[in-house]
Amino acid sequence: MRLYLVRHPRPDVAAGHCYGRSDLAANVDDVERVLAALAGQGLPGAMPVYASPLARSAVLAHRLSPAPAFDARLAEMDFGAWEMRSWDDIPRDEIDAWSADLLHYRPGGGESVLQVAARVAGFYADIRRAGHAQALAVCHAGTMRLLHSLHLGGTLAEAALRAAQAPHRIGYGEAMLLEI
Repeated sequence: MRLYLVRHPRPDVAAGHCYGRSDLAANVDDVERVLAALAGQGLPGAMPVYASPLARSAVLAHRLSPAPAFDARLAEMDFGAWEMRSWDDIPRDEIDAWSADLLHYRPGGGESVLQVAARVAGFYADIRRAGHAQALAVCHAGTMRLLHSLHLGGTLAEAALRAAQAPHRIGYGEAMLLEI
């Protein structure tokens, strides 16, 4: 199976803000840029399209497919009370506590990386069983890093930690292919 992962277009939010689970609209111009880039790669073609239900992913999914399947397991991490705050306004001791325990610490009282990995792993297992020759998922950088890490193997905790430690280098609208 070929699973294409596509990061959502750039959201309408000020730079430097924490916005995991926050439901932000995508920048209209960036949606058009991403659609053109994906079309240039021949995506999505004739394949099922799955997506995070958050607006910044949903708008692209609706443009790629007349009937995308929305799956909450593809949503970005919930940062709880940190959501929509400037990273500079989040107390340093809280960020340090998260850095000291990447797997279990729940930033802002939201989700831990291990909790997010568990729900993303459920999607990964289901998509593998679905029997598609290929599929496309519009989601978030964190979700993409987790799916890639799960694909590499190991325990759930190993995959979650590997994803959490991976540099954040996935651009808005960037596509990644997993050969499953």
